[in-house]
Amino acid sequence: EQRVIERTAQLEAANKELESFSYSVSHDLRAPLRSIDGFSRIVLEEYADKVDDEGKRLLNVVRDSTKKMGALIDDLLALSRIGRKDIEFSKVDMNKLAGAVYEEIRTTMSESHFQFNIGQLPSAYGDPIMIQQVFSNLLNNAIKFTGTRDTAVIEVGGRSEDGENVYYVRDNGVGFDMQYVDKMFGPFQRLHSDKEFSGTGIGLAIVQRIILRHGGKIWAEGKVNEGATFYFTLPR
Repeated sequence: EQRVIERTAQLEAANKELESFSYSVSHDLRAPLRSIDGFSRIVLEEYADKVDDEGKRLLNVVRDSTKKMGALIDDLLALSRIGRKDIEFSKVDMNKLAGAVYEEIRTTMSESHFQFNIGQLPSAYGDPIMIQQVFSNLLNNAIKFTGTRDTAVIEVGGRSEDGENVYYVRDNGVGFDMQYVDKMFGPFQRLHSDKEFSGTGIGLAIVQRIILRHGGKIWAEGKVNEGATFYFTLPR
């Protein structure tokens, strides 16, 4: 019993450290970023006649960098919260959830460029908000990496097998080399340069953490220039 009490105290202390870290990231790092961006904007707007073209270019580089840092902080906080958030299990209509995510992001795509196919997905048992985040991250990834295709084709499917449900998001995008597949779900791990495709390298780490917290598995298959498929399992 004493050991359980000590272990509980250790977990509570760890949670407090995480909360302190989250506050530090969200407040202590955001404040100087806002100052850097704000003062750079003021110089560009109010001292434009005193700054040459090269100076303006450099100031815009500074502003772009602060925006990227802000996005990185947002994703880092999201990754931290996933590990601490209580899972609220319920039956999830996966067709409805995937369709809602698609409708939300559809406005960013050209209909002539984009084909979205969704099969009959078995219902799952999990946290609807977290699973929505899984679909959002995977579909946005698929959209991003099919951006160079004349016609982007994205497919969502699923099946029941061996007491669990298997789902997938497949695209015909740029794909990836399978020798680097183990790096895909690590925070800040990216297989493409920022010049090719923007991003922070946190999205798939968030997806993996959500699936693992549900007791599921996640893996990926792909081939360079032939697309990628991301699979994940959830309880039935």
